[in-house]
Amino acid sequence: MRKEKQFKSLELRSPRIEDGGAVWQLVKETRSLDLNSPYSYLILCKFFNKTCVVAEHNGQIVGFISGFNPPEKPDVLFIWQVAVAESQRKKGLGLRMLKTLLKRPECKEVQFLELTVNPSNHPAISLYAKLARDMETSYTISECFSKDMFPAGNHEPELLYRIGPFFPAV
Repeated sequence: MRKEKQFKSLELRSPRIEDGGAVWQLVKETRSLDLNSPYSYLILCKFFNKTCVVAEHNGQIVGFISGFNPPEKPDVLFIWQVAVAESQRKKGLGLRMLKTLLKRPECKEVQFLELTVNPSNHPAISLYAKLARDMETSYTISECFSKDMFPAGNHEPELLYRIGPFFPAV
């Protein structure tokens, strides 16, 4: 019941270009995600808004998922980042945003989610395992980017999670 009341005050929607700055600030405040340039968040909000989602609470952006369909994989939605404000964590918001995204008409052909996670990001790993359970499907894990591929040398490897297939298409 508490989660339901919390969710009633949240609006999940496609981001608008004017959300770009707030999205950048949200990602910055997570202190766990790689922060991209403000320009990249403006691009996501303008040109990839159908495969991204924001959660808005009382006029504030408290959640964001960036995603896109790789051109060579029309049945895949690649999730780039999932950011949830500290005040909204452990309330199921990340899972709700993912499920909302998968139900969009633009994702009707999606059979798999792909995303990368570093091995120490336990909240993200738990989120994706829960999504697979809720969707009654499985996932595989493989190395995507080794630690050596990152120029500064202080980045963990990124593991590729592939969740699905979803039956029928979500």
